[in-house]
Amino acid sequence: MGDALRFLLNDTEIRLTQAGPSDTLLDFLRLNRRLTGTKEGCAEGDCGACTVLVGRLHNGRLHYEPINACIRFLASCHGCHIVTVEHLRGADGGLHPVQAAMVEHHGSQCGFCTPGFVMALYGLWMSDPQPDVLAIETALQGNLCRCTGYEPIVKAAFAASEAGGQHMDALTVERDRITAALDAIPRERVEVARGEDRAILPADAADLALVLAENPKATIVAGATDVGLWVTKFLRNISPAVFIGHLQDLKTIQIAPGHITIGAGVTYSEFEPFIRQHFPEAVDYWLRIGGWQVRNAGTIGGNVANGSPIGETPPLLIALGATLRLRSAEGTRELPIEDYFIEYGKQDRRPGEFVEAITLPLKGDARIAAYKVSKRHHADITASAAAFWVETDGATIIDARVAFGGMAGTPKRATHAEAALTGQPFAAETFEAAARAVANDFQPLSDWRASKEYRQQLAANFFRRFWLEQSGADHRLRRVE
Repeated sequence: MGDALRFLLNDTEIRLTQAGPSDTLLDFLRLNRRLTGTKEGCAEGDCGACTVLVGRLHNGRLHYEPINACIRFLASCHGCHIVTVEHLRGADGGLHPVQAAMVEHHGSQCGFCTPGFVMALYGLWMSDPQPDVLAIETALQGNLCRCTGYEPIVKAAFAASEAGGQHMDALTVERDRITAALDAIPRERVEVARGEDRAILPADAADLALVLAENPKATIVAGATDVGLWVTKFLRNISPAVFIGHLQDLKTIQIAPGHITIGAGVTYSEFEPFIRQHFPEAVDYWLRIGGWQVRNAGTIGGNVANGSPIGETPPLLIALGATLRLRSAEGTRELPIEDYFIEYGKQDRRPGEFVEAITLPLKGDARIAAYKVSKRHHADITASAAAFWVETDGATIIDARVAFGGMAGTPKRATHAEAALTGQPFAAETFEAAARAVANDFQPLSDWRASKEYRQQLAANFFRRFWLEQSGADHRLRRVE
């Protein structure tokens, strides 16, 4: 068993034998290494001022992506290459093309948010040398600027792409060396502590089951896009914490006839190509899960396991008929994903169990849709969300699954509305009946996101929107904001 966290920071190898589970990468960078280009803004992964690049090995290949350092725990950096804004440089040792473009196009005023924008655009510049406007705007979803405005920043992104130079970039030139250095870090259980607070990194999924058998009340940390806020906002003690984001056997995606199985450690970004291929109707919905940095860190399994009533993936997974595989040292069991959510704050997960995988039936000929309403279009918490799976024979609705988030203490199917649809004509009157019936499915609460009356109206309007889109009655239908 290893007793040190090991990772690369820019061009330096880091080895830490003392670290607590709540220690964040942001604090380490600023306080321990004096790398103050990485800023603290919101401390919840919302503003992007703390953006850094993280390089990870996946199937032997080194892949970099932007993440939020403020909610990235230091223990999650084990086996990674962390790149901060201080590491950027041009081939001539001067400004990097992204930095030079930001200067040339006046992409900075007060400058506080600028390093985060630079790092997000650096990640885009590396992964997509010729982005269009949509790709740039998507890359900047998780970065907030309150004084410059986005137009010059978007122009800077285009200018950086035109400048090119990726083949001479440090992360390209050093790729073989970095890959070898990360590959040399042993795949073994690692445990570190500070005082009584312990952080444990299992060697693999089988070892994770053993660790949880020994520590059944431990906090499981995957992407920390939720758990990170437990620490930064609520000051919770999460020790002992078991970190699983590095486990390669939880990051598999397997396609078989009729279904696709997703490892619980697969991030939103890693699954995005499969959403585009198999469930294109849900692409816009998927890209509204946080910003780019959040989707690069957050995991599908973690979103399900936490049981939040406003998590984005459960309504879609429930509507698609997903099943969940839970694992412990005693073995595995499967259940429909909707049965996992018992009540607010309570899930069907026994001591020592963890979510190992999610299996999705492939859609066949069903009509699918997913909708989210929030105060901001991107990177905002859900007020209400809905997902539809409706099978027809052309004239009649054969079967329907409709699931909601934000309407109850758990993600939940709208059974009265489903009954109003099933066996009925595929017609406007049927969906009007379902819009009325959904009032019997939920008794939502009022909070700062939305009132109960607003949520009830949204639920009914989702059925009307689905009909209008699917029937083609109104091609000018505007996006619900």
